[in-house]
Amino acid sequence: MWGSASASVSPVEQRVLERKLKKERKKEARRRLREAGIAAASSLASKRSGAALALEYLCSWAQKHEDWRFQKTRQTWLLLHMYDRDQVPDEHFPALLAYLEGLRGRARELTVQKAEALMRELDQAGACALPPGGTQRARQVLQLLS
Repeated sequence: MWGSASASVSPVEQRVLERKLKKERKKEARRRLREAGIAAASSLASKRSGAALALEYLCSWAQKHEDWRFQKTRQTWLLLHMYDRDQVPDEHFPALLAYLEGLRGRARELTVQKAEALMRELDQAGACALPPGGTQRARQVLQLLS
């Protein structure tokens, strides 16, 4: 089927068609599993949480693995949760600070702005404004990036 049509189809169109075919095959396989009574939820249970993936990403960066590559979603998760000791344990925070040193552009600006806003909020609201340890972490981030 594909062999004769591939001469008249551009490589981009070929990839689009292959993706559609793959998607249809996957959909058909899920339908067959559903009909057989096997729950597709078992594959979802094996997925790891965003926290685990982000911390693995950070550790990989800290160890300078060759297979490390930038991932916007992991960086975003780390930046959103860096003040929470439950999400980013203390043993990972020094690596996160080292990672933050390399921030450039808008991500760096926004991180500084958010840390400053947290410190202002802390001054106004008191110590309960941040999660436990968040005050010290916000200060460290500000000192590092300012």
